[in-house]
Amino acid sequence: MAAIDRISVEHEEPASAAKSPGRIIFSLLLLMFGFLCILQSVLNVSLRLTSWPSSFKQQLATFCPSIYYISSARATWGDSRNDCLNRGADLVIINSREEQDFLTWFKKRLWIGLTDAEKEAGWKWVDGTRLTTSYWGHDEPNSDLGTNEDCGEMRFYESENNWNDVPCDMENSWICERKLQG
Repeated sequence: MAAIDRISVEHEEPASAAKSPGRIIFSLLLLMFGFLCILQSVLNVSLRLTSWPSSFKQQLATFCPSIYYISSARATWGDSRNDCLNRGADLVIINSREEQDFLTWFKKRLWIGLTDAEKEAGWKWVDGTRLTTSYWGHDEPNSDLGTNEDCGEMRFYESENNWNDVPCDMENSWICERKLQG
């Protein structure tokens, strides 16, 4: 058998990979700079948030003045209103075409906060304001067949104007509205 020479291999770190004190300091400085940038970003966001009005509710109200609860249960108009009041809200008061269109999107018969129970044809919202802009369906309100239809609902949701007057003791689902302003 021939003699095999031992080959010795030595591995040497390249000069660029050496852990010199200068390289370690540079790495630490780079890491600290990264943390400093993150800290500055957090502080900038924090300072911007604290310069806003103190209440998040006020901030949100500039974009969305109300929040809504759509019931899945059915109840009379009075019981529906009581449920809303227990939630810190009231039956919805529709103030704009945009709000009307938004609520129509649910495509469901729903009580709204409109009644003429105090005076026939004297429609008022639950906050006591008189109805000025309306979205009554065709030939509504009408107290159909002489019945006492004193409460408002959204019914004809296929139509742009979809309000209907019905007896208050009928059972419907309902929409509560909680104002974020005022």
